Amino acid sequence: MLRPLLQAVAIAAVAATGLITGATPLRAAPSLQALQDALNSSDANALNAVLEPGEGLDPQQVERQRQLLRQQFPDATWTVKAGTPLRDGRLTTELTVTGSRQQGPFAFRFVAYQQLVLGASANRFNRQEVIREHSLLRSGDDNLKVTLQIPDAVLTGQRYDLDVLFDDPLDGGVVAGSIRPVTAGELLRLQTPDLPLEALAGGGLFKTVQAPYEPGSQTWAVLLVHPKGIVAGSKQVRVVADKAGLNL
Repeated sequence: MLRPLLQAVAIAAVAATGLITGATPLRAAPSLQALQDALNSSDANALNAVLEPGEGLDPQQVERQRQLLRQQFPDATWTVKAGTPLRDGRLTTELTVTGSRQQGPFAFRFVAYQQLVLGASANRFNRQEVIREHSLLRSGDDNLKVTLQIPDAVLTGQRYDLDVLFDDPLDGGVVAGSIRPVTAGELLRLQTPDLPLEALAGGGLFKTVQAPYEPGSQTWAVLLVHPKGIVAGSKQVRVVADKAGLNL
């Protein structure tokens, strides 16, 4: 029952849009409002007016991902706005997608966030760099407070901690959870890895992992089951070759 909904967690990384790299000034690009309108449009060709193929960007794939997210969450809504500039002066864009779905007695709520650097040619975006990215899928009447203590960026080969915490005391509740990496192939196919549940002690998940020895990224999928509801999430970790890339 959960697996189709949990696919949205993996989708978040790419479906929130798929866009971006480069530092082309936004004055040379289509407006952020035009991008937001295209993402929220019911027209399957709307994105063609603001996107074109380029480094890391396939408009057809973005459209497939957008439609799949809409199938999971029919009321999915995208918000696009200017973000905080990076330390190197590059402008950023913040993209958020929210949605909800009722499945039997369960009400699910979804939110995904990306901080992006947009590149463009003429009047269309054509390159992409994802700076920060995470998502959460919740069920139940209460918004269980959960903190994903997963870094935005790590050095190649570095060992780092993945901590996922319930913010409030469990009050004797029995909880279970799992955390697994999402492979590039699973991201491409919009699939999540199998997430076998294990009983949790200490109010959360705690795991130490090692980053790859080549720059790139890792995406982690998380599942937590609590008497008050379910929380699924994803988080991308950038893997960089030098310390300058850790604090953008």
